[in-house]
Amino acid sequence: MFGFIGVLVFFAAALLFSSVKVLPEYQRGVVLTLGRYTGTKGPGLVILIPIVQRMMWVDLRVTVMDVPPQDVISRDNVSVRVNAVVYFRVMEPDKSVLQVADFYQATSQLAQTRLRSVLGQHELDEILSQRDSINRSLQLILDEATDPWGIKIANVEIKDVDLNETMVRAIARQAEAERERRAKVIHAEGELQAAEKLRDAAALLSQQPQALQLRYLQTLADMSSSGKASTIVFPLPLDLIKPLLDGIAPKSESK
Repeated sequence: MFGFIGVLVFFAAALLFSSVKVLPEYQRGVVLTLGRYTGTKGPGLVILIPIVQRMMWVDLRVTVMDVPPQDVISRDNVSVRVNAVVYFRVMEPDKSVLQVADFYQATSQLAQTRLRSVLGQHELDEILSQRDSINRSLQLILDEATDPWGIKIANVEIKDVDLNETMVRAIARQAEAERERRAKVIHAEGELQAAEKLRDAAALLSQQPQALQLRYLQTLADMSSSGKASTIVFPLPLDLIKPLLDGIAPKSESK
């Protein structure tokens, strides 16, 4: 008799223990009564009716999910391998339980397909240089798709973009060619500016012969200040020696 009562007490205590739950601040409990949704409980103390009610826990904290590496063909037909990370949280616990069997697995699969789809619409240069814009696009697309599940996509970040060795060498050659092109353009612009300055100087000297003579004298001074013995052949302008030639010519004719 006492053994039977002890068994009853044990089962009563077990049922009472299973009916009392304590949920922390970051958890909620979705309660089903005879299989029907009857509310979301928590945080704090929650008392369930044994056998009749069942509760499923949902974590409301931000979840970090790694997206496995995906093989993507870009719009310019370049094969790349890309992985990403998704930050999301449950905003409506009842939807995350009632609308989808496993919201984590569903979000992971959706992130993989959307990642391949979005990156396939961009060229390789855009994937490498416009990550912030692509991340925002992925975040908006995933957030809209997971909204019926009560999921909020907080952020999406592309982590690594891996290229094969042939593509890496091609990009390196392209970068080298671009640097050489820029160097040639800068050199040509410098030559053009120098030619324009020389043209302006020549025009100025042609208008002022005295300036040309001063330039000759300055050149002589610079050469003599070098401290080295040298022979200088310095041409004289014709307008300086013309009077001398005119004076010599009459004397020659008189003879």
